[in-house]
Amino acid sequence: MKVKEPKAASTAVAPLIERYFSHYLSSQRNVSPQTIASYRDSLCLFLRFSKQRYRKQPSALTAADFDAPQVLAFLDFIERERNNSIRTRNQRLAAIRSFLQYAALQDPTALASINRVVAIPSKRFDRRLVSYLSREEMAAVLNAPGVGSWTGLRDKVMLTTLYNTGARVSELLGVNVEDLHLGTTATLRILGKGRKERVVPLWKTTSRQLRDWLGRINSASGQPLFPNRGGERLTRTGVRSRLDLACRTASLSCPSLRARRISPHVFRHTTAMHLLQSGVDITVIALWLGHQSTATTHMYIEADMEMKTRALEKIAPGPQKNKKFQPADRLLAFLTAL
Repeated sequence: MKVKEPKAASTAVAPLIERYFSHYLSSQRNVSPQTIASYRDSLCLFLRFSKQRYRKQPSALTAADFDAPQVLAFLDFIERERNNSIRTRNQRLAAIRSFLQYAALQDPTALASINRVVAIPSKRFDRRLVSYLSREEMAAVLNAPGVGSWTGLRDKVMLTTLYNTGARVSELLGVNVEDLHLGTTATLRILGKGRKERVVPLWKTTSRQLRDWLGRINSASGQPLFPNRGGERLTRTGVRSRLDLACRTASLSCPSLRARRISPHVFRHTTAMHLLQSGVDITVIALWLGHQSTATTHMYIEADMEMKTRALEKIAPGPQKNKKFQPADRLLAFLTAL
């Protein structure tokens, strides 16, 4: 009779998660607040899923409970029932992996189980061509907010700044008043992914709007550049709702916008495409957007049909008459006739 081996004791997961967020991510790795929020949301979803599926309170879980079958069931759940994209599924998996790699150092007894989760591969997905607005569509959206109200003026300046800088929405929301420099050359300092800082030049129209905007808000250091009516920092949802309103208004004068789904990230794609079409070097565009590698920026070249058409015209063969091959030598003629 085979004797079942006793299961090794494993550390409770609750204190591990607390130390992971309060000490490891913030103090040791110094990751951005956006990364912490993303990892937090992923673990909250996983813990709620485990509670519902296995009837086990999150505080009662151990590191060994984060096994591969449970994580795979969770990934399947968020894809099928929550209708999350594969990209989001991979982000959730990355967050769980990050926590478990930390947990493995704290609880070696769960190392075998954790290694099986870390070995779960990211799922491949189709990479669609980037969506972007034409210059006419962008102008219609930027001119849509009514500047007669405080919120309308804020929306116009905010969307103009978003287009000028190509910033991610999380980056724009993190910008404070002191990040704006209105000197001879106006610039905006942006803290991007991986806590990488970049400075983006501003067009004269953008800097002029921002200079006027500073007189409408609390311009003290530490205050958000684009606050809500209560003076607090805007949320992603707030930016998206204001953009939706601007797009609905713009679609009245620009019918091509009616069938478009426009997100703040489409603004980022549009900035890159317009820079590329204006002849700006791809390495400069990568720096402008805060890309770690120009390989990421190459997707805009792939999406630019005008650039492809110009390249095709350069290499297109001209009209020519096909000539029958005639060997220039008697020996070649003999061999060709064989």
